[in-house]
Amino acid sequence: MSSTVTARTLLARYAADVAFVTEEQPATTLDELAEQTGTAAERLEAAGIQGAEDLDTAAAALAAASITHLPDQAAHLRHAARHLTATTDMVDEYRLMV
Repeated sequence: MSSTVTARTLLARYAADVAFVTEEQPATTLDELAEQTGTAAERLEAAGIQGAEDLDTAAAALAAASITHLPDQAAHLRHAARHLTATTDMVDEYRLMV
């Protein structure tokens, strides 16, 4: 992940994968991504997929980012990004299970 993390980059990179797990349309806002990421964490954890707790942490950081402004928002987005890095791998594992 590059050093510049924006809401747009996180949405572009993770919204579709998260939406697959939540069975919703991909998020278009930080609020939606935070909510869906939390739901995805619960479902991935219930499926026994390791690392799902990282999505809980990411969801909290995304929720915080959605209500703050720069420069604090950037810090929350970077924190979320660190915990979202394995999302695609977790969702790929989940796809094989469903």
